[in-house]
Amino acid sequence: MKIHLTSVFVDDQAKAEHFYTEILGFVKKHDVPVGETDRWLTVVSPDEPDGTEILLEPAGHPAVAAYRDALIKDGIPLAQFAVDNVHTEYERLLGLGVRFTQEPMEMGPVTTAILDDTCGNLIMIATQPQ
Repeated sequence: MKIHLTSVFVDDQAKAEHFYTEILGFVKKHDVPVGETDRWLTVVSPDEPDGTEILLEPAGHPAVAAYRDALIKDGIPLAQFAVDNVHTEYERLLGLGVRFTQEPMEMGPVTTAILDDTCGNLIMIATQPQ
């Protein structure tokens, strides 16, 4: 068993597509209209084009708002993405105007930082020792 797809609920799919591709550097894999306004919109790592997909899923379900609001209130990230070097990625993303809620922090052997994805979520980036 392996993870094939996971969802990140987003307020605006076009805004999410821009942030996740143009800012974070993911690559769009699928973009299929679903209904009148929504899309089956997935992104993948350019390093693993056949790897795990992230579905940028519309946040329309009534349970989503309460769930995301509680996570944000408590500073809990919805997802974690691996990066080669948190400090380097932090500086790159700051230069692109990304807002961080946690600067790079050493947590034992792991270095993390938390950013706002502009679409209603906190996302952690992390570097783990090789």
